[in-house]
Amino acid sequence: MAGAFKGISCTYPDLIGQSLRMPFVSQLEPDALVREFIAHPPTGFTAQALPSGIPAFDTDFNILTTVEPEMRRRMDHWPGFAHWQHWLRLRTCFIGSTVAEYAWLPRGANPADFADHLLATQSRRCPLLIIKDIAHASPLLDGADNMWVDSFVARCEKAGCVMVEGQALAWVPIDFDDIDEYLSRLSRSRRRNIRRKLRSRAALEIEQIATGAAFSDDLVIDAFHALYCNVYAQSELHFDFLDREFFAAVLRDAHSGGIVFVYRHGGRMIGWNLCFEHGGALVDKFMGLVYPDARDHDLYAVSWMENLEYARSRGLRRYIAGWTDPEVKAQLGAQFTFTRHAVYPRNPMLRFALRKLARYFERDRAWREEAHATADP
Repeated sequence: MAGAFKGISCTYPDLIGQSLRMPFVSQLEPDALVREFIAHPPTGFTAQALPSGIPAFDTDFNILTTVEPEMRRRMDHWPGFAHWQHWLRLRTCFIGSTVAEYAWLPRGANPADFADHLLATQSRRCPLLIIKDIAHASPLLDGADNMWVDSFVARCEKAGCVMVEGQALAWVPIDFDDIDEYLSRLSRSRRRNIRRKLRSRAALEIEQIATGAAFSDDLVIDAFHALYCNVYAQSELHFDFLDREFFAAVLRDAHSGGIVFVYRHGGRMIGWNLCFEHGGALVDKFMGLVYPDARDHDLYAVSWMENLEYARSRGLRRYIAGWTDPEVKAQLGAQFTFTRHAVYPRNPMLRFALRKLARYFERDRAWREEAHATADP
């Protein structure tokens, strides 16, 4: 491992404690969200806060999870693949969490020293180490945080990590006076398509509910979790299934800045969307839907505009819309900033192979290149 850990000058916060004493580099969401992730990790995960305060988790991970679909289909025809593919499922230590947009990194640390320490201590625990969702020249961070992250990444690369491009994080600056002005900036075809979908709003009842006492009833939690399960079941990637206990804790937290948008048709809930106000942004985190009702009522487009209007009315600076469905979010007017992962396989042969094949694991890169080639004028 390159370098030697020289210690960190700050006093680290206790992530499990009552509150954090300082924000982390690239923290976009409230402390409570990651705290509950550690207390109620996804199925099959073991989560913890490292001594530095940052979240981490271990799980069995299929390294083909993010391989491009076309490449994955080709691999099925490789000689003997069905017999040796199980070797590609490794116990993996992830630095980060699946409920935060970026990896949380300790602001008071020297980035190079911290990278050395993290890799030296955590690469021993599992055959594969992944520092996930590291920001990359992010417009959502200030210059000092971006410089810190770049120094951290440079040290990770020097120590032998393979950098793999992550997902496209969607966001929208709230710099418009109303939705009409927002739509006027989109192409004519996109405006027409969105306005058509927004007609569905007239048939919906929409309620905004702050997290806390409104979710004390167990039957309410059951109903919300059931709709989350619907979304998870139809997702292309199945990685982090969040259980009922996680949602119960998050929805009942009255101090996290959580706001739930509930969508009903004929008095029946057909969708919900949980967001958080944090750091001058509305951060979109979780959604639950009833199919096919949600599609029939264009709930994705309706909820997008509802969130934008809420953020504008609250005087927030941006709407952070998460990683999934970049094609749909681009049509709705999102901008994108990419993440990256620092990947360290303990086996040097696997490390060599990953360097050669890294581009096949970058699903959203392929989408970005195709989107640029066919940009809607």
